[in-house]
Amino acid sequence: MPKHTLLVRVENKSGALTRIAGLFSRRGFNIDSLSVRPTDESATSQMTIVVDVDERPLEQVIQQLDKLVNVISIQERSV
Repeated sequence: MPKHTLLVRVENKSGALTRIAGLFSRRGFNIDSLSVRPTDESATSQMTIVVDVDERPLEQVIQQLDKLVNVISIQERSV
């Protein structure tokens, strides 16, 4: 399976990391790497998530991520 990198901009709200990690967990996907950094805007952070998953299930996860309250934007890069 190819590795994919997701850049997810989120609001700095309590529980955002838990909800996003839980989404992957419920789908049975392992997160290979996860890092969070502040952005230029003090109200947001950027999460970099590396997952090893096929395209089709990843599209479904991205759609579900986009529906989460604290998610502002998502970019995907295949490695």
